[in-house]
Amino acid sequence: MTDIQTQDDIYRIVAEFYKKLFADERISYIFTDVIPVHEKLEEHLQILVKFWSQSLLGTGGYFNNLTQIHLDVDTLSALTKDHFDIWLSHFETAIDENFEGFTCERMKNMAHNLSTIMQIKIKQKNG
Repeated sequence: MTDIQTQDDIYRIVAEFYKKLFADERISYIFTDVIPVHEKLEEHLQILVKFWSQSLLGTGGYFNNLTQIHLDVDTLSALTKDHFDIWLSHFETAIDENFEGFTCERMKNMAHNLSTIMQIKIKQKNG
């Protein structure tokens, strides 16, 4: 297996990741009922590719507020530590099944950091 090198590689990861999320009833409802991502999946995947490509490959192009998006979702339906743990597990699996190398490890570390930051921000918001 090779390391992540292109936006196409990132697309492959996020597409596989969402297949896993949709198949897991412990978390799928967030992406189908709370925020119906499944209705605009391709558009959502392209946003994620821009985020990760900017973070890993320095390509730029991501302008959304990642923190606010998750705070808004939490307002609609509480995001718990278990949700983030499930998210991380599927995310890491999607990476590990397709790639290996330094950039893969960076991506997983960044996902863990983002998970921690989101959980802290949600806790602060909810007091």
